[in-house]
Amino acid sequence: MKSYIAKAQDIQRKWYVVDAAGKPLGRIASQVASILRGKNKPIFTPHVDTGDFVIVINSEKVVLTGKKLDQKFLRHHSLYAGGLKETPYRDALQKKPEFVFEEAVRRMLPKGVLGRQMFKKLKVYKGSEHNHEAQKPEVLELKY
Repeated sequence: MKSYIAKAQDIQRKWYVVDAAGKPLGRIASQVASILRGKNKPIFTPHVDTGDFVIVINSEKVVLTGKKLDQKFLRHHSLYAGGLKETPYRDALQKKPEFVFEEAVRRMLPKGVLGRQMFKKLKVYKGSEHNHEAQKPEVLELKY
């Protein structure tokens, strides 16, 4: 029995639309990351980008459970001494909800060139409108 390794010309990419309204951030982000990697396909190969494109709408209506809105922080560091910047998720979701969702997904993808290539297939929008109608995306209902 031989192992199947997907090749670039064998990959069929689809477009999916995911509505994030009222769904937990981590649950939906992990499922989107799985689709971007291609783990939902039988031709999944760990070292090849076999994933599909995902459009996420209503990113500002995503939910954080418990006290995470006030107790969890979005952190980044300037690499200078004392350069840690922290923003509570409540403020971050009001100012830039697209970035919050993108960061949640990006951190679940592989690190390196392959992960950056997969991340480019994610499109996140604040409202319910997107400009990818020409790709004929399918509506995808995620279980959470």
